[in-house]
Amino acid sequence: MKRVIKEMGKLWPYYLLGSIALIVSLILNFYNPVVLQRMIDEVIKEGQIDQFRTLGMLMLLLTFGRALTGYFKELLFDLGGLNLAVSIRQQLFDHIQSLSYDFFDEKNTGELMSRVKEDVDNVWMGTSFGLFLTVEMLLTMGTAVTLMFRIHPGLTLMIVPVLPVLAYLTIRLNLTNVKVFEDISEQTATMNTTAGEDIAGIRMVKSFAREKHEIEKFLKNNQEYYRLNYNQAKVLARFYPTIEFIMNVLPVILIVAGGAYVIQAKLSIGVLAEFSAYASMAMWPMRMTGWIATLMAQAGSSAKKIDQIFACQSKIENKENGIKSGKIKGNIRFDGVSLELDNMTLLKNVSFEVKPGKTLAIMGSTGSGKSLITKLLARFYDASAGTIYLDEIPIKDYDLFFLRKQFSFVLQNVFLFSESIAENISLGQGKTLAPDDLERFAEDAMAHQFISQMEKSYDTVIGEKGIGLSGGQKQRISIARAFARKSPVLILDDSTSALDMETESSIQKNIEHYGEITKIIVAHRISAVKNADEILVIEGGQIVERGKHEELLALKGHYYETYQEQMEFLVA
Repeated sequence: MKRVIKEMGKLWPYYLLGSIALIVSLILNFYNPVVLQRMIDEVIKEGQIDQFRTLGMLMLLLTFGRALTGYFKELLFDLGGLNLAVSIRQQLFDHIQSLSYDFFDEKNTGELMSRVKEDVDNVWMGTSFGLFLTVEMLLTMGTAVTLMFRIHPGLTLMIVPVLPVLAYLTIRLNLTNVKVFEDISEQTATMNTTAGEDIAGIRMVKSFAREKHEIEKFLKNNQEYYRLNYNQAKVLARFYPTIEFIMNVLPVILIVAGGAYVIQAKLSIGVLAEFSAYASMAMWPMRMTGWIATLMAQAGSSAKKIDQIFACQSKIENKENGIKSGKIKGNIRFDGVSLELDNMTLLKNVSFEVKPGKTLAIMGSTGSGKSLITKLLARFYDASAGTIYLDEIPIKDYDLFFLRKQFSFVLQNVFLFSESIAENISLGQGKTLAPDDLERFAEDAMAHQFISQMEKSYDTVIGEKGIGLSGGQKQRISIARAFARKSPVLILDDSTSALDMETESSIQKNIEHYGEITKIIVAHRISAVKNADEILVIEGGQIVERGKHEELLALKGHYYETYQEQMEFLVA
């Protein structure tokens, strides 16, 4: 909440001008009953027709003035809230971008989307409509009650005691509603995650004929959402009828008691009308308190959730004066590196060196830790022990963003943005590459042929996450993207698993077009690693075998067994 208040302070011109418009609007609003009283008592009752035109024009001017100031009041407060929302949302998104891998291991997409969208919108509503209406309600009630006392204290005392009762009911409603809304907000995030994953993976759902299962899973979430909203409706149903009953009783008190004073000539009809107008103004905030209380409760709850995200800090520290420039050759060395996450040892005492321009291959069973080595290299995680060097300089001595620019990653689970193929290949370049360059990188990745056959060629817009492309096509576009980056280190993490061996072999030959770049290949297939300068076999987070292809076959260990299994599969 402190962050929200701080940001609101930066937007003080909107809130100051909005407050001025609000005060002017209230002055005009409170002057209207005075004109009404004179219209009734002087024109209608006493027949002073000469005052009719003057008072009528004055009422029209007051109405126009209230409309004009009301427009600026709402516009300025809403602009303040909108600018606040834009600022908070951008800061939140920037902060999420700065967080390390472990944060995203724990948080799901639906929850983060709820924080960035729904929760920021709730803060916006609370700081625009909620804020100015709260101020307007307090000023209206205070001024109206003061003017009522000035007109007739006795009649006022019949109405004022009811206001604390309404305040108590509103507070109870607010306190009860906050917890209910928090539960609804959490369930909304869960439902968003379920729906988002299902829609994103709709092809997988259909291929496994899981439509019924997914419908039932969403139904459970939807029913829980219904239950929570039903509980909220019951809370509102307990309080609103009582509030409405009191609101309806007050006009009856005015008619009966006020009418008696008029009959006794203690009040004129015009003054009673003026008093009734002020009484209506005093009661109006009570009609709004329930909605405002809910609005402010939602804003407070959402601000708390947003603060929780801001409270999360990256576990990867970027050195303040880290190395930000220089020619990187691509010499990589791991010296006794270990990694522990959540009290589990995932890598233990890993040591190796890759000279510039050489190729290191890493093999191992699923879950052995081979991909973690590449994640440590780019500091997606930091090693628990040992040191990693790039060109004989510890990677922690480099600026984090400069360090990551030295690596071109091609991952097995390819992510493509909902943009054109040209924009996806040009990712990280700052601008779309020239057509000749796009074709060259795509040809080296064996992607140009299928891209050129598309109706819009490189301008074809890829669907969400590359939907509509085969696994092999997505991998080839991703490889072309890595080639275009021209980093000194190329990391292929099981990136040709969806390709046939002929295409895989062609791509490996084309890598030589990029000169002395260091290559790290993580793979399951022997065909992808057999030509590497050194092959590491990882099991249980440790290096159990290392050497060239022929050397590892001679050991007749894990590598040999994998080779035999794959050869038997090919023969079969």
